[in-house]
Amino acid sequence: MERVAVRGTMGSKTEAKYLVEIKTSKTRFKISKEKGDSLKGIIGGKTLARMKNEYVDCPVTSATKPFIECFSCGNFIRRVKGQVHCQGERI
Repeated sequence: MERVAVRGTMGSKTEAKYLVEIKTSKTRFKISKEKGDSLKGIIGGKTLARMKNEYVDCPVTSATKPFIECFSCGNFIRRVKGQVHCQGERI
């Protein structure tokens, strides 16, 4: 994980404290029905199905988490080329 400064929307500077690699698992991660339903309107079905197989090593909680939990976290900035830009602040 490396520390990087990135440009946010509308020209504001958002600092990504961590660049976290997204990894793929052969098995699906179970997510709560509420999180799945809340993302259905935002993300397409095939994309959501693919995201259920992805996980990250969260630098904030020092634990392995499904990518969908990372995506709905307040520290999530963006996903670019297999990496998550994370603010790294305590939740």
